[in-house]
Amino acid sequence: MISDPHKTWVDRLRRTGAVAVVVIDDPAHSERLVEALLAGGIDLLELTLRTPAALESMRRIRRAFPGIALGAGTVLRPEQVAEVQDAGADFGVAPGLNPRVVAAAQAAGLPFAPGVFTPSEIEQAMDVGCRVLKFFPAASDGQLKYFQTVTAPYAHLGLQYIPLGGVTLNLAKTLLDLPSVAALGGSWIAPRELIRNGEWSAIQANARAIALLGAERQKPNAGQ
Repeated sequence: MISDPHKTWVDRLRRTGAVAVVVIDDPAHSERLVEALLAGGIDLLELTLRTPAALESMRRIRRAFPGIALGAGTVLRPEQVAEVQDAGADFGVAPGLNPRVVAAAQAAGLPFAPGVFTPSEIEQAMDVGCRVLKFFPAASDGQLKYFQTVTAPYAHLGLQYIPLGGVTLNLAKTLLDLPSVAALGGSWIAPRELIRNGEWSAIQANARAIALLGAERQKPNAGQ
Protein backbone atom coordinates (compact mmCIF):
# COMPACT_ATOMS: atom_id res chain seq x y z
CA MET A 1 0.00 0.00 0.00
CA ILE A 2 1.30 3.46 -0.95
CA SER A 3 1.46 5.76 2.07
CA ASP A 4 -0.29 9.13 1.98
CA PRO A 5 2.22 11.84 3.01
CA HIS A 6 -0.60 14.18 3.98
CA LYS A 7 -2.30 11.67 6.29
CA THR A 8 1.05 10.64 7.76
CA TRP A 9 1.80 14.30 8.51
CA VAL A 10 -1.57 14.94 10.16
CA ASP A 11 -1.29 11.78 12.25
CA ARG A 12 2.13 12.84 13.42
CA LEU A 13 0.97 16.35 14.25
CA ARG A 14 -1.82 15.01 16.41
CA ARG A 15 0.43 12.43 18.08
CA THR A 16 3.15 14.92 19.09
CA GLY A 17 0.87 17.90 19.72
CA ALA A 18 3.49 20.59 19.09
CA VAL A 19 5.83 21.82 16.40
CA ALA A 20 8.98 23.59 17.50
CA VAL A 21 9.26 26.68 15.29
CA VAL A 22 12.87 27.80 15.11
CA VAL A 23 15.20 30.35 13.56
CA ILE A 24 18.77 29.12 13.16
CA ASP A 25 21.57 31.62 12.56
CA ASP A 26 24.47 29.16 12.55
CA PRO A 27 24.15 25.71 10.92
CA ALA A 28 26.62 24.37 13.50
CA HIS A 29 23.83 24.60 16.08
CA SER A 30 21.49 22.36 14.08
CA GLU A 31 22.37 18.95 15.47
CA ARG A 32 22.56 20.03 19.11
CA LEU A 33 19.19 21.75 18.79
CA VAL A 34 17.48 18.63 17.47
CA GLU A 35 19.13 16.48 20.14
CA ALA A 36 17.63 18.76 22.80
CA LEU A 37 14.18 18.72 21.21
CA LEU A 38 14.16 14.94 20.86
CA ALA A 39 15.36 14.49 24.42
CA GLY A 40 12.39 16.59 25.50
CA GLY A 41 9.94 14.58 23.41
CA ILE A 42 9.40 16.84 20.38
CA ASP A 43 10.04 15.25 16.97
CA LEU A 44 8.35 17.91 14.81
CA LEU A 45 10.42 20.87 13.71
CA GLU A 46 9.56 23.87 11.54
CA LEU A 47 12.75 25.62 10.47
CA THR A 48 11.89 29.06 9.14
CA LEU A 49 13.50 30.46 6.00
CA ARG A 50 14.43 33.72 7.67
CA THR A 51 18.21 33.42 7.67
CA PRO A 52 20.87 32.50 5.09
CA ALA A 53 21.66 29.49 7.28
CA ALA A 54 18.21 27.89 6.93
CA LEU A 55 18.69 25.55 3.98
CA GLU A 56 22.11 24.30 5.09
CA SER A 57 20.69 23.76 8.58
CA MET A 58 17.88 21.69 7.09
CA ARG A 59 20.35 19.58 5.13
CA ARG A 60 22.41 18.91 8.25
CA ILE A 61 19.34 17.97 10.27
CA ARG A 62 18.05 15.63 7.60
CA ARG A 63 21.40 13.84 7.33
CA ALA A 64 21.79 13.45 11.09
CA PHE A 65 18.15 12.71 11.97
CA PRO A 66 16.41 10.96 9.07
CA GLY A 67 13.39 10.08 11.23
CA ILE A 68 12.48 13.56 12.41
CA ALA A 69 9.49 15.34 10.84
CA LEU A 70 11.23 18.35 9.33
CA GLY A 71 9.28 21.30 8.00
CA ALA A 72 10.16 24.53 6.27
CA GLY A 73 8.49 27.67 7.54
CA THR A 74 8.03 31.09 5.93
CA VAL A 75 7.77 29.57 2.45
CA LEU A 76 6.77 32.68 0.51
CA ARG A 77 7.70 31.97 -3.12
CA PRO A 78 6.86 29.02 -5.39
CA GLU A 79 10.52 28.34 -6.18
CA GLN A 80 11.24 27.80 -2.49
CA VAL A 81 9.16 24.61 -2.56
CA ALA A 82 11.79 22.81 -4.64
CA GLU A 83 14.58 24.28 -2.53
CA VAL A 84 13.18 23.02 0.76
CA GLN A 85 12.34 19.61 -0.66
CA ASP A 86 15.89 19.30 -1.92
CA ALA A 87 17.10 20.20 1.60
CA GLY A 88 14.98 17.42 3.11
CA ALA A 89 11.71 19.06 4.14
CA ASP A 90 8.71 16.81 4.83
CA PHE A 91 6.20 19.67 4.90
CA GLY A 92 5.92 23.41 4.38
CA VAL A 93 4.23 26.25 6.23
CA ALA A 94 3.56 29.89 5.40
CA PRO A 95 2.31 32.86 7.42
CA GLY A 96 -0.21 33.73 4.71
CA LEU A 97 -2.18 32.23 1.83
CA ASN A 98 -0.44 32.48 -1.54
CA PRO A 99 -2.25 30.31 -4.12
CA ARG A 100 0.89 30.08 -6.28
CA VAL A 101 2.90 28.64 -3.40
CA VAL A 102 0.10 26.22 -2.53
CA ALA A 103 -0.06 25.08 -6.17
CA ALA A 104 3.71 24.52 -6.26
CA ALA A 105 3.58 22.47 -3.06
CA GLN A 106 0.69 20.38 -4.34
CA ALA A 107 2.45 19.76 -7.66
CA ALA A 108 5.55 18.62 -5.75
CA GLY A 109 3.57 16.43 -3.33
CA LEU A 110 4.72 18.49 -0.34
CA PRO A 111 2.15 18.68 2.50
CA PHE A 112 1.57 22.38 3.06
CA ALA A 113 -0.24 24.56 5.61
CA PRO A 114 -0.92 28.13 4.49
CA GLY A 115 -1.64 30.80 7.06
CA VAL A 116 -5.18 32.03 7.64
CA PHE A 117 -6.85 34.44 10.06
CA THR A 118 -10.32 35.21 8.70
CA PRO A 119 -13.32 33.20 7.46
CA SER A 120 -12.64 34.38 3.92
CA GLU A 121 -9.06 33.10 4.09
CA ILE A 122 -10.22 29.76 5.47
CA GLU A 123 -12.62 29.40 2.55
CA GLN A 124 -9.97 30.45 0.04
CA ALA A 125 -7.63 27.83 1.48
CA MET A 126 -10.33 25.19 1.21
CA ASP A 127 -10.99 26.24 -2.37
CA VAL A 128 -7.39 25.45 -3.34
CA GLY A 129 -7.51 22.09 -1.59
CA CYS A 130 -5.90 22.79 1.80
CA ARG A 131 -7.19 20.86 4.81
CA VAL A 132 -4.48 21.71 7.35
CA LEU A 133 -4.18 25.42 8.05
CA LYS A 134 -1.81 27.50 10.09
CA PHE A 135 -3.86 29.96 12.13
CA PHE A 136 -1.70 33.06 12.49
CA PRO A 137 -1.54 35.01 14.68
CA ALA A 138 -3.37 32.51 16.77
CA ALA A 139 -3.73 33.16 20.43
CA SER A 140 -3.28 35.60 23.17
CA ASP A 141 -5.59 36.03 26.11
CA GLY A 142 -7.84 38.15 23.86
CA GLN A 143 -7.56 36.15 20.64
CA LEU A 144 -8.32 32.65 21.91
CA LYS A 145 -12.06 33.34 21.76
CA TYR A 146 -11.60 34.76 18.28
CA PHE A 147 -9.93 31.55 17.10
CA GLN A 148 -12.79 29.45 18.48
CA THR A 149 -15.44 31.75 16.97
CA VAL A 150 -13.88 31.96 13.51
CA THR A 151 -13.23 28.25 13.14
CA ALA A 152 -16.57 27.06 14.57
CA PRO A 153 -18.60 27.33 11.30
CA TYR A 154 -16.18 24.93 9.60
CA ALA A 155 -15.97 22.33 12.38
CA HIS A 156 -18.19 19.86 10.50
CA LEU A 157 -15.69 19.82 7.60
CA GLY A 158 -12.88 18.32 9.65
CA LEU A 159 -10.33 21.06 9.00
CA GLN A 160 -7.25 20.89 11.18
CA TYR A 161 -5.33 23.91 12.46
CA ILE A 162 -1.84 24.63 13.69
CA PRO A 163 -2.23 27.75 15.87
CA LEU A 164 0.95 29.79 15.94
CA GLY A 165 1.86 33.26 17.07
CA GLY A 166 1.17 34.34 20.63
CA VAL A 167 0.74 30.74 21.78
CA THR A 168 2.25 30.12 25.20
CA LEU A 169 2.51 27.13 27.47
CA ASN A 170 -0.23 28.65 29.61
CA LEU A 171 -2.67 28.49 26.68
CA ALA A 172 -1.44 25.16 25.34
CA LYS A 173 -3.78 22.83 27.22
CA THR A 174 -6.87 24.84 26.30
CA LEU A 175 -5.92 24.77 22.63
CA LEU A 176 -4.93 21.10 22.59
CA ASP A 177 -8.34 20.20 24.03
CA LEU A 178 -10.00 21.57 20.86
CA PRO A 179 -10.71 18.81 18.31
CA SER A 180 -9.81 21.12 15.42
CA VAL A 181 -6.25 21.71 16.69
CA ALA A 182 -3.83 19.21 15.15
CA ALA A 183 -0.81 20.65 16.96
CA LEU A 184 0.53 23.90 18.35
CA GLY A 185 3.28 25.90 16.74
CA GLY A 186 5.70 27.07 19.38
CA SER A 187 8.55 29.54 18.96
CA TRP A 188 8.80 29.60 22.77
CA ILE A 189 10.07 26.00 22.77
CA ALA A 190 13.44 26.91 21.26
CA PRO A 191 13.73 30.70 21.12
CA ARG A 192 16.37 32.19 18.86
CA GLU A 193 18.44 33.49 21.75
CA LEU A 194 18.55 30.11 23.49
CA ILE A 195 19.80 28.53 20.28
CA ARG A 196 22.41 31.24 19.75
CA ASN A 197 23.65 30.81 23.31
CA GLY A 198 23.64 27.01 23.22
CA GLU A 199 21.22 26.69 26.14
CA TRP A 200 20.23 23.14 25.23
CA SER A 201 19.03 22.11 28.67
CA ALA A 202 16.52 24.99 28.71
CA ILE A 203 15.26 23.98 25.27
CA GLN A 204 14.93 20.38 26.41
CA ALA A 205 12.91 21.48 29.43
CA ASN A 206 10.59 23.59 27.27
CA ALA A 207 10.10 20.68 24.89
CA ARG A 208 9.36 18.31 27.74
CA ALA A 209 6.71 20.63 29.19
CA ILE A 210 4.69 20.81 25.96
CA ALA A 211 5.33 17.15 25.04
CA LEU A 212 3.74 16.08 28.33
CA LEU A 213 0.60 18.04 27.43
CA GLY A 214 0.57 16.45 24.00
CA ALA A 215 0.87 13.00 25.56
CA GLU A 216 -1.98 13.81 27.94
CA ARG A 217 -4.24 14.46 24.95
CA GLN A 218 -3.63 10.92 23.68
CA LYS A 219 -5.08 9.31 26.81
CA PRO A 220 -8.61 7.89 26.63
CA ASN A 221 -11.31 10.45 27.48
CA ALA A 222 -8.80 13.31 27.39
CA GLY A 223 -10.51 16.65 27.01
CA GLN A 224 -13.92 15.26 27.99
